[in-house]
Amino acid sequence: MSEKDTKKAQENEELQDQPVNAEANGQEEEQNQDETAEATQEDTTAIELAEMKDKFVRLMAEFENFRRRTAKERQELLKTASQDVMVELLPVLDDMERARQSMEAAKDVDAMLQGLELVFHKLKHVTQQKGLKPMMLQAGDDFDADMHEAVTQIPAPSEELKGKIVDVIEKGYTLNDKVIRFAKVIIGA
Repeated sequence: MSEKDTKKAQENEELQDQPVNAEANGQEEEQNQDETAEATQEDTTAIELAEMKDKFVRLMAEFENFRRRTAKERQELLKTASQDVMVELLPVLDDMERARQSMEAAKDVDAMLQGLELVFHKLKHVTQQKGLKPMMLQAGDDFDADMHEAVTQIPAPSEELKGKIVDVIEKGYTLNDKVIRFAKVIIGA
């Protein structure tokens, strides 16, 4: 073979080697790009995770502060809950003291009864304004365990009173439609 043929053969080999090298270089570049993309994606994921953790920690702290604040407000409310009722009852208490003082010196029983009646009506009015209502019961009403407390049972004076209220011993009261004292009753057996 001549020198020309040898050079051509070498050039052909080089040309064949070049595409293989180009393919290898392309694969390396793709791998580098993939690795860079993965690293970038990991970085953004880590940043998002850190932001979420920060939001979570802040939310938990805010909730804890809210819980403490509401507990403190509830305690303060319980301490002063009856204050407005007591303020309303002070004039009634003053009237009772004046009535007691006037009873010591008064000789007129009718005047004392009228004064006592006025104080009683004032007290009743104040309690009704605050939502206190007496339960209206009488003999012959049906017994309701949700509203009444049976103190005892006696033989019914008549057939109609069996299982019903025979007598009311103590009035029951509701405060804003919630029973705060059950009516104590005697029921017929």
